Amino acid sequence: MRTNAEPSPRTGGARDAAPRTRAEATISVRDSKAEPYDQAGGPALMEVRIRETFSGDIEGESTVRALQAQRDDHSACLVSLQRVRGRLAGRQGTFILQGSEIVEGGQIRATWSVVPGSGTGQLAGLRGEGGFEGRFGEGSHGTLDYWFE
Repeated sequence: MRTNAEPSPRTGGARDAAPRTRAEATISVRDSKAEPYDQAGGPALMEVRIRETFSGDIEGESTVRALQAQRDDHSACLVSLQRVRGRLAGRQGTFILQGSEIVEGGQIRATWSVVPGSGTGQLAGLRGEGGFEGRFGEGSHGTLDYWFE
């Protein structure tokens, strides 16, 4: 973990320069299932269900629900919500991540942010943003730059 007091580029520095800590984790998919819900003309719309495990500065499990637009070349874009249950830097609780993902050439890139007010237990007041990158079938490397309000 690393602490950083720079303002967020996503918020244009609007947040005071409160210290942020970077958590790093390996994310492994335990299982996933995709079901089409609209295939009428153009990219297919799918609902994706994923169960993941986090190891590193974030330890725990999550359940993900994503909506995906999948093109004929198997590239896709997704929006997701997931609840992470476990520990962040030794603090126990849960929190929700809201994500935006792009899939191209067997790789996935994502950005995510902690849903304000979603932290429970010792993670109450958690805020943050980050993302992950990886190849399908391999563990992804994720980061979360976080702070507590």
